[in-house]
Amino acid sequence: MAATLNFAAVDLGAESGRVMLARFDGAALTLEEAHRFPNVPVRVPVQAGTSLHWDILRLWGDLQHGLAAAGRLAGGPLAGLGVDTWGVDFGLLDRAGQLLGNPVHYRDARTARMLEAAWQRVPRAEIFEQTGIQFMAINTLYQLLALVEARSPVLETAQTLLTIPDLLNYWLTGVVANEFTNATTTQCFNPRTGAWARDLLGRLGIPTGWFGPLVQPGTVLGPLRPALAETLGLGAVPVIAPATHDTGSAVAAVPMTDRNALYLSSGTWSLMGVEVTEPVIDDRTLALNFTNEGGVAGTYRLLKNIMGLWLVQECRRTWAAQGQAYSYAELTRLAEQAQPFRSLVAVSAERFMAPGDMPARLQAFCRETGQPAPEGVGAVVRCALESLALEYRWVAERLAELTGQTLPVIHIIGGGSQNALLNQFTADATGRTVLAGPVEATALGNVVVQALAAGQIETLAAGRALVRQSFPVQTFPPQPDAHWGKAFELYRALRER
Repeated sequence: MAATLNFAAVDLGAESGRVMLARFDGAALTLEEAHRFPNVPVRVPVQAGTSLHWDILRLWGDLQHGLAAAGRLAGGPLAGLGVDTWGVDFGLLDRAGQLLGNPVHYRDARTARMLEAAWQRVPRAEIFEQTGIQFMAINTLYQLLALVEARSPVLETAQTLLTIPDLLNYWLTGVVANEFTNATTTQCFNPRTGAWARDLLGRLGIPTGWFGPLVQPGTVLGPLRPALAETLGLGAVPVIAPATHDTGSAVAAVPMTDRNALYLSSGTWSLMGVEVTEPVIDDRTLALNFTNEGGVAGTYRLLKNIMGLWLVQECRRTWAAQGQAYSYAELTRLAEQAQPFRSLVAVSAERFMAPGDMPARLQAFCRETGQPAPEGVGAVVRCALESLALEYRWVAERLAELTGQTLPVIHIIGGGSQNALLNQFTADATGRTVLAGPVEATALGNVVVQALAAGQIETLAAGRALVRQSFPVQTFPPQPDAHWGKAFELYRALRER
């Protein structure tokens, strides 16, 4: 029998983080949670209002706490550790390698009107031709342009840009590197050349010297810094770059048997797409505002970023602040009891992006579009969930058009795969079979790439087979209901407003 190997997967999402210990005995994977912690942004006063930041030092502290806990759980050496996080955000280092301020949150208001500012300098079609990335104001490109437009002093002092997982890997190892999958999310990378889009960056006035060497997922960055290894009670653990973008890791763990299937990484954001071998950069993809993000083993992820369960998360936060604390299970139960198809919202409308009173925003959208405003907790949540399912249908149909494939199955992975009501809504709305799970797909994909790097598995397909045999999935067959077809006609009209 093969010796059991231990891997630590650090997975930081926009709402929470976790450090997971994975054990691989040569035939199956198991996961155990070593440490879970909230990821709470911080709003601070600035000269003209407030600015929203990530509390990166608290996250760094929790990461260390989790790694120490994983080492204790393992009861032996770690064969590797890998870090994945959300995309687009970054830290800037000075020439001494010191972080220049807390990284700004992608939901900060500084990128308002930056898309238009970029298009005044470089035509929209040309930006897409050079990057293949969906236009969203949160993208790194527009955060950097906001610094240029504001003539930020950091333009004079910064020397190096590291996305969030690259920054954490730098603190872990001392190695400065930009991992490919996260680099592609920035809209600063050219997938045609496989290098930074320096021409585009220069025309936007963004310093091109900030962008350093690129590494592929599966690269061994180096051992833990010796002092840090001693502090955490760990040895010279190899720090391996997985797909450091969390969706890249999640998709690596999708238990699909062929590529004629959709994946849906469901969490704060919903990311729905297909796996392709080359980026799809053409007029139709541009018109639909789809994106091409880097994947594992020479793949790309043709997908659409969708607002996701952020709508429900922000409703829950609003109600908690008003003294009404609900678990997600309670919110789902109340939604199931609410009247179906009463009102819908276009889930990716700009008004839903920023933190705030989400129930009031959902209700206002319905009133403004001549629909009854959802009243009560269950009705509000049902409105959000039905609207999400209908957005999934719209995206699934467009992906079928773009690829010429039938795409009869949707693999839902991530925390949102636990929401059985939304899973069934998705199957019914799209007319496709939904396979839900695994929940911790991101951590599993992180570990799959580490195992590939360690020579314990040979191919990505073998890694997915390992996930299939180690973790169950739940099947949700579509249940025909004419109401979904009528609701989709309304949703499509709302979306086109």
